[in-house]
Amino acid sequence: MNKFLFKHIDNSPLIVFRILFGLLCFLESVGAIFTGWITRAFVAPKFTFTFIGFEWLQPLPGNGMYFYYLIMGLFGFLIMIGYKYRFSIIMFTLMWTTTYLMQKASYNNHYYLLILLSAIMAFLPANKYHSVDAKLNPKIKSNSMPQWCSWVFILQMFIVYTYGSIAKIYPDWLNASVMEIFMYGKRNYMIIGDFLQQKWLHYFLAYGGILYDGLVVPFLLYKPTRKFAFCSSIFFHLFNSIVFQVGIFPYLALGFSLFFFNPQTIKNIFFKKKEFYTDAEVIEPKYKKPLVALFSIYFILQIALPLRHHFIKDNVLWTEEGHKMSWRMMLRSKSAHINFQVKDKNVNKTIFVKLDQYLSKKQQRLISTHPDVMWQFAQRLKKEYAEKGQDIAVLVNCKVSVNKRPYTTYIDPEVDLASVSWSAFKHSEWILPSKLDNTK
Repeated sequence: MNKFLFKHIDNSPLIVFRILFGLLCFLESVGAIFTGWITRAFVAPKFTFTFIGFEWLQPLPGNGMYFYYLIMGLFGFLIMIGYKYRFSIIMFTLMWTTTYLMQKASYNNHYYLLILLSAIMAFLPANKYHSVDAKLNPKIKSNSMPQWCSWVFILQMFIVYTYGSIAKIYPDWLNASVMEIFMYGKRNYMIIGDFLQQKWLHYFLAYGGILYDGLVVPFLLYKPTRKFAFCSSIFFHLFNSIVFQVGIFPYLALGFSLFFFNPQTIKNIFFKKKEFYTDAEVIEPKYKKPLVALFSIYFILQIALPLRHHFIKDNVLWTEEGHKMSWRMMLRSKSAHINFQVKDKNVNKTIFVKLDQYLSKKQQRLISTHPDVMWQFAQRLKKEYAEKGQDIAVLVNCKVSVNKRPYTTYIDPEVDLASVSWSAFKHSEWILPSKLDNTK
């Protein structure tokens, strides 16, 4: 095991990945400003829905979030050029994690993955070559890295893709109805809109998604299938980028392919003048035991977290409990009708809450299908009315449709959401039973 983990190999894949990773972090941060994402997510809303337990993380006032993302983009640029690398990657990780926890109206798995990758990068010697750090301090310059630096990415992506594949194996995905719903929303795309409505394409994408996610890592590891898997990755990720517009993830995912190819191939393409490392020394660092322990705990958690919904009552497609951080990517379509009623306990008077007065359109879509956000909004209403001296109950009438099924009552309309507690690891009984199949 020591020889496998700590044998040194050429570090060209890691150096190229650092440059690509830093560039994408820069583009993601700065792009959020110019696309108006920050305005929609942080500035325009009257308040944000944080991850439960992180209510103390609030957006900076005024233009603060624009400057926040500019600084984060600067750290991405410094990662790319390898200047003050360790400090830059740690600061980017902390800032990105903070902004991720600060709002969940725009949650997606790719934002979560970026936290994990940034944290991993903080442990890697990614500035030992072709970096400002190595130029300013030639003593740190090196052509090699421990082999575990490649395998930590391979294992991480194997977990992501494998869980993504398994999650797709349920009836609505297998009969291509989910993909048909997704593609119908793209019907107005120029040139390809009509093509995306073809039923055969829906089946191809549905089953192709299962096979790609399940096989891409093994196929990239196996030399005879490596080029085929890489070409498939290019098609798969560019298609997702064009059709689903999922930000930097497709390009980041393609970047992981660097760790599957022979380092000499990467060196010959990107660093023609670099001396290729061939010594294959086994160098055990002083911090070997804590490093192995830390990553062992990390990967145990990564394997365990996506399994937690199996231990929570009912179907995760319905309840959303255990959905986040589980690599359940683009699996279902939901729509809902919802209203909140505030009932004054003292005078027995009920009023309907005008959601437009509190929430942005995106937040209204979020709150209608996510019980944790409904609960958070109920707590906010309770606090607001308590400041006026009123003791209230918050009742919710909500009907939800999953994958175009008939609308079904979602939340027990008799339960006061302002008075119940929330648990992240067990079922909330005020979420009514689903009428979906038992697929978890």
